[in-house]
Amino acid sequence: MTPDSSIRERPAALSGDNGLAARLRGFGAVGILSIFAILLAGNIGAGSVVALPAGGLLVLAWARLSRTPWRALGYVSPKNWIATLASGIAFGIVFKILMKMLIMPLLRAPPVNPAYHYLAGNRAMLPGAVWTMLIAGFGEETVFRGYLFERGARLLGCRAAARAATVLLTSALFAAVHYADQGLMGVEQAAITGLVFGTIFAGTGSIFFLMFAHAAFDLTAVAIIYWDVESKLAHFVFR
Repeated sequence: MTPDSSIRERPAALSGDNGLAARLRGFGAVGILSIFAILLAGNIGAGSVVALPAGGLLVLAWARLSRTPWRALGYVSPKNWIATLASGIAFGIVFKILMKMLIMPLLRAPPVNPAYHYLAGNRAMLPGAVWTMLIAGFGEETVFRGYLFERGARLLGCRAAARAATVLLTSALFAAVHYADQGLMGVEQAAITGLVFGTIFAGTGSIFFLMFAHAAFDLTAVAIIYWDVESKLAHFVFR
């Protein structure tokens, strides 16, 4: 199934609409408010540990209330779950290491992430950090790829130029939400990650590979910090 096909199939799937469903899918007051509510919900947690991916859960509630097919959010079952899981994990690990060793040093980012350096050797915080990274894989991909790409397709259409614009816009939003806790370095990394993940989603229309890759990317980041090898990797190529 191509990304375009799920858009074309929606009218048949949405027969018997009620007024609320139509308003939630539209871009009137209710539709705009739902977008802001989902984007601002973020995650519910205590301190640095995320308990619930509020934004992602709101997207699922929105899909049900708006009668939006799950496939329009990228919830398309892979042909092979094991292959998708394995390739997603491998991609996420390699992507994070390349970012740390090559891309971020070229952007003159600090070798150590000050926002999360407290995790170095911190066994007490490790379980919470791991849980938070797993939650991020589901929540952030559901919001920034699944939901916002569905909104972009409905508003801009499914042509190549429209999908490219959606990739750019969602990447900018994804980068912006990382400023509060990670500063400019977090924005730069999230912008690149958003562009890569967004491009993959625009081409495949499937979200599960990206969820696995996102979780693996973040867990690799935690491992690098926990074992205190950030600086070594950051200076591995560029001394």
